[in-house]
Amino acid sequence: MIKVKYLNEKLYQVVMKALILSGGHGTRLRPLTYSQQKQLIPVANKPVLFYGIEDAIEVGIRDIGIIVGPNKEQVIEMVNSVEWEAEIEFIYQGEPKGLAHAILVAEEFLGDDDFVMYLGDNILKDGIVEHAEKFRSLNPDSLILLTEVENPQQFGVAELDDDGRVKKLVEKPRVPPSNYALVGVYFFKPIVIEACKNIEPSWRNELEITDAIQWLIDNGYRVEASIVKGWWKDTGKPEDILEANRLVLDDIQPRNEGTMEDSKVIGRVIIESGTLVKSSTIKGPCIIGEGCTILNSYIGPYTSIGNYCEIIGTEIEDSVVMDGSRLVNVGKIVESLIGRGVRIREDDLKPKGLRFVVGDNSNIVL
Repeated sequence: MIKVKYLNEKLYQVVMKALILSGGHGTRLRPLTYSQQKQLIPVANKPVLFYGIEDAIEVGIRDIGIIVGPNKEQVIEMVNSVEWEAEIEFIYQGEPKGLAHAILVAEEFLGDDDFVMYLGDNILKDGIVEHAEKFRSLNPDSLILLTEVENPQQFGVAELDDDGRVKKLVEKPRVPPSNYALVGVYFFKPIVIEACKNIEPSWRNELEITDAIQWLIDNGYRVEASIVKGWWKDTGKPEDILEANRLVLDDIQPRNEGTMEDSKVIGRVIIESGTLVKSSTIKGPCIIGEGCTILNSYIGPYTSIGNYCEIIGTEIEDSVVMDGSRLVNVGKIVESLIGRGVRIREDDLKPKGLRFVVGDNSNIVL
């Protein structure tokens, strides 16, 4: 059972743990993920992984385990660059063998505590406070987050009974029993460890979390559902990163700590300190990181520019540009995901409406 330490009438600390997954190869995001871990790709200039860490801390969790695999050094360095209000332990999984396998790898860390498992490439608009409260009050053996989707055939889908409890999980069904898809957040009691030990690898040779949850159901344990009302994004593909970037930027509050010279800002824009914007137009919602130079350029809506970037003589909108990249006289860039340290510059031609998914430290001449 979740133990709750009351700090006052309104605030409490939940004494449970969080297990956040930041492993895997990220094949759907290549070439970016050849050189960086997929959960570190930024959305609105914040690594996707950080949204899950913040959600766990907001709930009151102060003991977080992060599953790491390939590029584990990057994850450790990035997470440790922030002073979190939680103790964070890194747990090496090695080859990704399924979500249930990640739980087994973390068995020593989890101990006998309740925990929330959060896939590190997911972003939920409203966090998980409401769902943690439901887990605490209903006290089930598991509570899984679900959301309504228009294409349930592409997801793991939950079949619910008349009381709204989960009675069956089906992976990518041809005839879905409902339109409630699994979101990558699960609350568990320690019994799930036994479930993970009692299932067999799937056709993918992985221990599937859906099989572990189904084991709980089949063995008489109670699995409740909690419906996500706000938006949710799984940032597994380039188009998902861009869509998540749009959704997050829609909620930003404007702030300008940079230097403006002969420039215009329209709409909700964040400009961080040390950034120079000269002879340019910035139209929000968008965010520009610290130490950037924006010269004779147009930064359009739904664009995130990372730290220490240079954008010169260029139009860009609906895109994500990561730290240290330089775009010079390249015309108009749209719907693009550009990695760290990328150089894109003009040659003889100025093609318009270019679209890129570019890995770190690339060098492109147009």
